[in-house]
Amino acid sequence: MAATDFKDYYAILGLNKTSSADEIKKTFRKLARKYHPDMNPGNKEAEARFKEVNEAYEVLSDPEKRKKYDQYGQYWKQAAATTGGWPGGGGPSGGGPTDFGGVDFSQYGSFDEFINTLLGRGGGAGASAGRSGKWNYSNYRTTAGGPTGFGGFEDFAGYENRAAGTSLNTEVSISLTLGEAFRGTSKKVASGEVSIPAGVKTGSKIRVKGKGQVDPYTKQQGDLYLKVEVLPHPFFQFEGENLVCEVPITPDEAVLGASIEVPAPEGMITVKFPAGMRSGQSLRLRGKGWPKPNKDERTDLLVKIAIVPPKEISTLERECYEKIKANRTFNPRSHLNQGLL
Repeated sequence: MAATDFKDYYAILGLNKTSSADEIKKTFRKLARKYHPDMNPGNKEAEARFKEVNEAYEVLSDPEKRKKYDQYGQYWKQAAATTGGWPGGGGPSGGGPTDFGGVDFSQYGSFDEFINTLLGRGGGAGASAGRSGKWNYSNYRTTAGGPTGFGGFEDFAGYENRAAGTSLNTEVSISLTLGEAFRGTSKKVASGEVSIPAGVKTGSKIRVKGKGQVDPYTKQQGDLYLKVEVLPHPFFQFEGENLVCEVPITPDEAVLGASIEVPAPEGMITVKFPAGMRSGQSLRLRGKGWPKPNKDERTDLLVKIAIVPPKEISTLERECYEKIKANRTFNPRSHLNQGLL
């Protein structure tokens, strides 16, 4: 990666290396709300910033990724991809990411991908060879007689067939916004455009038949597996199979009950909640959650209530609160004296 391509994820979030995980999370939520496509329809600049903010949070919120990012800087991705994958870790000679003979091996996930790219076969750079992510030099011959002779391949006449039983399947990781995962979408990968069904979640694997690597001798072709990662959302989270969100209400709404507008994945809906709601209690909206794969059904949406007092009030409001205080008969702490020793 060229130095000019390096992204300072701390700067994108307006933070620094000393920022805590909680600060990173709070800042991400603030920026994600600000630049979310739903809040900025048609604004390409906001959409680009939203993707940058998501990318930065994806790395800095993961302790392992953040550690490598802090340690290796612009080469953190190569370090993450090759650690343990090269003999001795790092590069082929046990060092860090290196450019060998003008070939930037940091763009390849395995030596198979390098060969596939040179031969014009499917499963080139950016795709995993479906082995173990490790480099296997024993399957290739070079003019130098060994795996370190990258100088020339004698027109690949010495290329040996892959080891017996080696999978032709390819696995590629893809990142989706919550909206893309909810509605379904299409994504471009090395082998072409693939359709993503609605309702996938982080960890889901999508099989695309016949889009994997091709065996040059048997002409057999493996399958492509897309490993899904759903990017964090500033409002909705998963709780098991259901979606969950937190909605603030005022003290008077909690006492008297109210009908309020609540965001759902498909848009705003009106929710009526009873009097006497407490912070932390949830309303279950059945069938308003996440799509169930291969079914015309959805899970539930859990709306968690948070009672939020106003920071500033008018003179009239203060007078009303003072009057309520003077005439209040309810004491939520009346039972505490029973706990004395």
